[in-house]
Amino acid sequence: MPLFDDTQTAFESKSNKDLKKAHTLFKLIASPTLTKLGTLMFKIPFATDLPLVKPAIRNTIYKQFVGGETTSECLKVAKDLYNYGVCSIMDYSVEGQDSEAEFDRVKNEILRLIQISKDHSNEIPFVVFKPTGFGQIDIYEKVGKELQMSNDEQSKWENIRKRFDEVCKAGFENDVTIMIDAEESWMQDAADDLADEMMQKYNKERCIVCNTLQMYRHDRLDYLKRMFEKAERENYLLGFKVVRGAYMEKERARAEAENYPSPIQPDKESTDKDYNLALEFIVENNHKISLFAGTHNEHSCEFLTELMRKHNIPSNLHKIWFGQLYGMSDNISFKLGNMGYNIAKYLPYGPIKEVMPYLIRRAQENTSVAGQTGRELSLIEKEIQRRKQN
Repeated sequence: MPLFDDTQTAFESKSNKDLKKAHTLFKLIASPTLTKLGTLMFKIPFATDLPLVKPAIRNTIYKQFVGGETTSECLKVAKDLYNYGVCSIMDYSVEGQDSEAEFDRVKNEILRLIQISKDHSNEIPFVVFKPTGFGQIDIYEKVGKELQMSNDEQSKWENIRKRFDEVCKAGFENDVTIMIDAEESWMQDAADDLADEMMQKYNKERCIVCNTLQMYRHDRLDYLKRMFEKAERENYLLGFKVVRGAYMEKERARAEAENYPSPIQPDKESTDKDYNLALEFIVENNHKISLFAGTHNEHSCEFLTELMRKHNIPSNLHKIWFGQLYGMSDNISFKLGNMGYNIAKYLPYGPIKEVMPYLIRRAQENTSVAGQTGRELSLIEKEIQRRKQN
């Protein structure tokens, strides 16, 4: 049997009722027309307050992809996952903040998550945040492009730097690893520089701070190698979450509209190639670089297990982790956990209305990624049939 076809292990935690609900949901997501209609409805400001809409969302797409409205609800899910060898990353998935007060509120929530992670380090080994949760994207863009800034903008940038440092320092003091998400390319240079600054400061003895590489960008493999050379010279450790990426259509459209070369790979094959080359480079240099391989690609996951075997790296080495999103690719996550590899699910939480942008992306992603929904459906159907026969 292929490594990730073991549906009994994949869905061991799900009841028959849960499986049927998941089957119905992925059937709906498989229809681009229904997904577009649902997306339009969910974008109406008052839609989630309608009497029948909120319960419908809560019992379907929300339950599938979100850990709960609060950290306590999320923690219960994390404990359940841990019973099957799968850890969690509690992801505060509220988006669209725009004021300094809101950015401070997000920072304080991340500080609270660090304490939760410290208290539940087995189940929740990481804390993650988005750079734009700590400041406006326009500020990052101006800093990265070295554009003239007003005194107010300069003050806002200093506040962003302070938020980064406060969170990374708390991670260092509590021995909790902090992962910094990657976002749009036009703001990423400033975020990368900040992440590197934090790694230089806090990654002296072990990897506390991890940055993110989106390998659908054609320049990221070279960036990884440059960062390795710099860290070797200046004697600090690196940490990278390696993903394929999440903003491809947006990046290409902006590059065309503003008439600059697209930062995106020419095709999926190039992305896949660079993704696996990044895994290989990091594994070969794991004395210096820690890895979190965030992927739903079964070939990349199997490739990483083979790399580890090739280099005689034990499955539970703390420097190498696999990761998937909650509600997706359980055939990968639960199988790897069952085999003793380090695996963590991104476990979002937040009020339904505030996590709608996240849920819309999950629905669209499952619709647009070739084969993703079909694969989820076929595995669920296979497990339903297996249970009927037993």
